[in-house]
Amino acid sequence: MASVVVLGALDTKGREVEFLSRLIGERGHQTVTVDTGVLGTPLFRADISRQQVAEAGSYSLDELRRQADRGAAVDAVTKGAVHVVRELHAAGRVDAIVAMGGGAGTTVGTAAMRALPLGIPKVMVSTLASGDVRGFVGVKDIVMIPAIVDISGLNRISRGVFARAAGAVCGMLDAAPDASAASPDAPLIAASMFGNTTPCVEHARGVLEAQGYELLVFHATGTGGQTMEGLIEAGQISGVLDVTTTEWADEVVGGVMSAGPHRLEAAARTGTPAVIAPGCLDMVNFWEPEALPAQFRGRRLYQHNARQTLVRTTPDENVQLGEIIAGKLNASKGPVAVYLPLRGVSVISAEGKPFHWPEADRALFDTLKSRLRPDIPCREMDCHINDAPFAEAMAQHLLAMCGSVTA
Repeated sequence: MASVVVLGALDTKGREVEFLSRLIGERGHQTVTVDTGVLGTPLFRADISRQQVAEAGSYSLDELRRQADRGAAVDAVTKGAVHVVRELHAAGRVDAIVAMGGGAGTTVGTAAMRALPLGIPKVMVSTLASGDVRGFVGVKDIVMIPAIVDISGLNRISRGVFARAAGAVCGMLDAAPDASAASPDAPLIAASMFGNTTPCVEHARGVLEAQGYELLVFHATGTGGQTMEGLIEAGQISGVLDVTTTEWADEVVGGVMSAGPHRLEAAARTGTPAVIAPGCLDMVNFWEPEALPAQFRGRRLYQHNARQTLVRTTPDENVQLGEIIAGKLNASKGPVAVYLPLRGVSVISAEGKPFHWPEADRALFDTLKSRLRPDIPCREMDCHINDAPFAEAMAQHLLAMCGSVTA
């Protein structure tokens, strides 16, 4: 029997929380209800009361009620819910979590979910689930279910939504990992990839897995890079094959797939061995052509698909990228190396392709070479980034750093 945390404000969402808890119980699991309400009267008694939640966030429930400030109450309850859920997890009482709400409830529920490790089922029934939920999900494995109607009473639509939410969280609990997968003791290598660098990463995968490593590949779309950085920071990664550093192009130029200003810092800070390549730094990502900012419309463009427009980085932008990346790598406490593919950093920057611009690539390569610490290897190869020798060299260097082979 698993323990499922069911979180919600029992003054405004009490009937719904009770209904959802009963459905989970009928599927053979026990529930731990957490009341995140403040101002109204709870419709039933929770396992973790609103007083306990407020105190866990170092607030007085009575004082929050006297203030009657909804924003302050949401902030207080969010902090308290995060603390409560972490304590429940440490006590072995969180096998899964489900919550419901509108703006405030989604803020509180997803904050509690983000406090839990990857792999614990997390289901959020939200009136905001059909919009941009990046701020709520972050880099965690949260499933967002659209509430369809407002969470205000039980009706023929909301009952169906809650029933499917109960089925989803219980189904995730019942889904056992594949026992035939790689050994749980296999050291992990994190790699970054785009479609434009897939052949490189796939060839490297074969080299690394042959030496007993398990490869975790992250799509370099912003959240992918952030997730990878978070796992490195948490000490779960033995080595990093950062083939696709393209998120920095979006950060510098203003694209839609930036991973933020701290990309490339986790491995440097933790001393995790890392091999870096400038994969897809030729491109900045935007959405449909009509959404492209006016200042980019005269630039070199490539329509990657119906919804994605790529803008070619210029020599000046590549100088800036080289300076930033070198600065991040120069802070490395552990072994790091840079590999430069002289025949193109993506599929579309190869000779004869739309983004082929040798002067722009050379600006990036020369800046990296001149700005890197002298003790950081920077190896130029007369290859395209997706050529097998390039991938082989990067993988073998990383294995040497990790102590698996002789350099």
